[in-house]
Amino acid sequence: MITITEFQKIGVGITGFGIFFVLFGILLYFDSVLLAFGNILFLAGLAIIIGLRRTFTFFFQRPKLKGTSFFLGGILVVLFRWPVIGMILETYGFVTLFNFSNIMLKMDLQYENTERTELPSANMDIIFNFLWTLPDKHRIYDHTRQKHL
Repeated sequence: MITITEFQKIGVGITGFGIFFVLFGILLYFDSVLLAFGNILFLAGLAIIIGLRRTFTFFFQRPKLKGTSFFLGGILVVLFRWPVIGMILETYGFVTLFNFSNIMLKMDLQYENTERTELPSANMDIIFNFLWTLPDKHRIYDHTRQKHL
């Protein structure tokens, strides 16, 4: 069981508000103020959850510099009030930063190897390990696989 401190709970709340403001800014036709506020809250919440040093080392690893530059550049473009271009850059940077194609491939391989209980290492191990502990995971995963086939 993962223990979360009170300080990290505050970080989760700040990150949640950041995601809310980003989604609300997109809903209101790319309102640049809401998007910028959401981006700042998201990054601040992330830094509170995992710490400043870990946040810095996560974003500025050599293989992740391309994704980091697009993500942070997109935030900067949103701050300069070009929200559509900024969100496109942020989305590309986010996908590049977390490398979702490798994660889905590893999860697919894990699903086919049901005798293993651990998930292979990836950028988002914590989320997938949590999802792997859910009781109806195979039914949910089968449903999503059938949609894509």
